Amino acid sequence: MTGGRVLAIDTSGTSALVALGDADGTLLTERRWPAGYRHGEELLTHVDEMLTASGTALADLGGIVVGTGPGAFTGLRVGLATAKALARGLNIPIAGVPSSEALLRAASLAGAFEVTRAVLLLPAGPSDRVVVAAGQVPAGEAPAGEARLLRGGEEPEIEAGAVLVAVDLPDRAPAAALALGAQAESGLSAALVRLGVEKLAAGGDDVARLVPEYVSLPRGVPVLKGEVRWSRDHR
Repeated sequence: MTGGRVLAIDTSGTSALVALGDADGTLLTERRWPAGYRHGEELLTHVDEMLTASGTALADLGGIVVGTGPGAFTGLRVGLATAKALARGLNIPIAGVPSSEALLRAASLAGAFEVTRAVLLLPAGPSDRVVVAAGQVPAGEAPAGEARLLRGGEEPEIEAGAVLVAVDLPDRAPAAALALGAQAESGLSAALVRLGVEKLAAGGDDVARLVPEYVSLPRGVPVLKGEVRWSRDHR
């Protein structure tokens, strides 16, 4: 990416967002809304409204950034498909950024702690949760930065000194973790733009191979492996 503004999209959580950034990674503006199950109906409308309000034409865009999850099937599919279509149609590069990585970055900045000390907790349906550790994890656990599924009733094993950040988990996580999660969500757009610009500068992603990281699949689709990384294993 050599210039132009950056359009960022994230549909991994209960609230969706679109954001606009400068080529240096500075957040210019954003729009958020409670998506529910209406991602496909509302996403492009919000993109159009944001670009129009900021005086940005499609020709002014130099890159697309999209959050890849972990998140639910429907939202991520719509977000990725829209981002890919825009990148192809405009012939501009695309970069996928794990939404978890952006949330952890935003949480560390808001909480004034090192991102490597943060552990992120996300919902995976009504009873299960997902844990993503930014720093070192115990032997045998998922590598740092990768998501691990916690079945209902399981609790994450948090190392001494680690900071728990919980997003979209009302009544299912400690109050302090939920407070940090709210701060992480408020800083998600800025972190997503910054990380996306860094990745675009390094060459971005192959649009054909960019896939989301699901935590739940639609009714009728079998879970072939008990892993959050299902979508990566079955392209």
